[in-house]
Amino acid sequence: MARSGRVWWTEDRPGEGGRTTIMCRAADGTRRELLPAPWWARTRVHEYGGRPYTVTPAGEVVFANMRDQRLYVLGENGEPKPLTPEGCRYADLQVHDGQVWCVRERHDEDGKVTRAVVAVPLDGGETREWATGCDFYASPAISPDGRHLAYVCWNHPRMPWDGTELRVTRLSGTRMDAAWTVRGGPAESVLAPSWKDGSHLYLISDASGWWNLYEIGLHGDGARAVHPVEEEFITPPWRLGGRPYAVLGDGRIAVLHGRGDLRLGVLDPGSGALADLEVPYSGWDATLTADGTSLVGIGYAATIPRSVVRVDAATGAARSLRRDIDRLPDPAYLPVPRAVETPVPAFLYPPYTDPAAENPPHPGPAAENPPHADPAAESPPHAGPARSNMVGPANGPSVPAGGPPPYVIFVHGGPTAHADTALDLEKAFLTSRGIGVLDVNYGGSSGYGRAYRDRLKGQWGLVDVADTIAAAEWLAAEGLADPARIAVRGGSAGGWTVMAACCRSGVFAGGVSYFGCSALAPLVAHTHDFESRYVEWLVGPEDPAVYATREPLALVDGVSCPMLLLQGLDDPVVPPEQSTAFADALSERGVSCTYLAFEAESHGFRRTETRAAALAAELAFYQQLFT
Repeated sequence: MARSGRVWWTEDRPGEGGRTTIMCRAADGTRRELLPAPWWARTRVHEYGGRPYTVTPAGEVVFANMRDQRLYVLGENGEPKPLTPEGCRYADLQVHDGQVWCVRERHDEDGKVTRAVVAVPLDGGETREWATGCDFYASPAISPDGRHLAYVCWNHPRMPWDGTELRVTRLSGTRMDAAWTVRGGPAESVLAPSWKDGSHLYLISDASGWWNLYEIGLHGDGARAVHPVEEEFITPPWRLGGRPYAVLGDGRIAVLHGRGDLRLGVLDPGSGALADLEVPYSGWDATLTADGTSLVGIGYAATIPRSVVRVDAATGAARSLRRDIDRLPDPAYLPVPRAVETPVPAFLYPPYTDPAAENPPHPGPAAENPPHADPAAESPPHAGPARSNMVGPANGPSVPAGGPPPYVIFVHGGPTAHADTALDLEKAFLTSRGIGVLDVNYGGSSGYGRAYRDRLKGQWGLVDVADTIAAAEWLAAEGLADPARIAVRGGSAGGWTVMAACCRSGVFAGGVSYFGCSALAPLVAHTHDFESRYVEWLVGPEDPAVYATREPLALVDGVSCPMLLLQGLDDPVVPPEQSTAFADALSERGVSCTYLAFEAESHGFRRTETRAAALAAELAFYQQLFT
């Protein structure tokens, strides 16, 4: 978030139990932490949260506290004061006219979950509901004249990338007027509304098959694609509060667009002309904010850590304000990906080779408690373990002279997510030890249009598995990998694919699952509300016969390779029983399996000690497989 030369963002602190703090950089460049321990800026709305803080015009910070989920105001004296009572969760925060507008989530004692768009007065007055009745809400936006509220909503069983509605309601004192639908429906994903003026909005819609930027009138009139192109202008909103574009002071729009990685450009909404900015960052997270002609976002590249970056839209000059890794190994040990078709899109990270050394050398010192910097979000959903900066022993598997090396297939989570080309020291941890990595965007991945996402509709456990197996076979056929030394690893939905692929194919030497799903009926019964109906889209209505043809636990007799399963014991998304049941089933059949459980860890490991232990165990597992 940027305003009047100041920039705010959140930082994860793995060395403090995964706590998230809030940072501020003043106009003179000084930087300070606003939120001391034990305060923790994180919201559990949808369990993945999103935009857990905002800043008032007076510079006060309002944030959701992880431990009790209440909203607090952080005044000049640095002492947080409660703004809301206990019992609710809040996300997607913004301030307008002395109130915090946000999405509120309430969990009743009977297990019922309800959500609403609400306004919380900063003076401690009564919270007011402005939109109710739908299962989910996102992106509340107040018109410049303060007369209208726009927001996105949808209902079970849809996910926000399936079908949503953009609605508008008049703000008339304390009365909630009837809302009307401006755009969207069951087969159109409308996201990220922003007001152009009091009678027109910008939004992103996939009506064309691609998430493009549109301009539309207040009552749905005059809709037009500002720059129609077969590219995406947003990523799937697993978290609330994303801002994939920002209106500059002169009316132009800073946008993110592309296939897979999103590039930064400036769009003229009148002519539709789009010009990319020449910056050293190959991709950007879908969160931008503008302050006049200055942009602030999260940029990355294969050899540049995710960074809070300020960009001058007039000159293209970019300046890194904060990197999420303070110290990097020698750049020679940072793998640079190559885009390949396997036949599905993937990124190939060849292993490091040194002709003068018998074994790969030590890549260099580890970073010290690097923060994860993201102004609008928290730890990524379904993306596997949080990135670790641990660099372990230099020894790696032996690579026969002149022979192909071992490889690990990385399977992203979601499954509606995608592999990007951001610097990832987990990949460098492996490639620096002679192990190659292939990161696969299987059918169902985002970044390649709606039709590609819809390849997975009703086909989870089939399309993703077939594409992952095909990627391994491609590596072997191309002579890039030793066919006997190809492993597969993934987290959450990626863990499901890992287990299912090992059930259905003998191509893998071993599999590593981080908090993966192994059985569908227990997942549907026990997972959180946001994803409680997701399996209906991925597989179909509950049917034990169909489930038995998809879920790894029912297909476990097909596994013949060793497996490593890692699980957080406080996981509300994929309960620990999913991993333990699969581990037990493997053990009963005499298949080698190691199961590691971690106390106080959720869906995505946040603590330094957990990350280090998990990655060390994974490396040891590969050493046993590949030597």
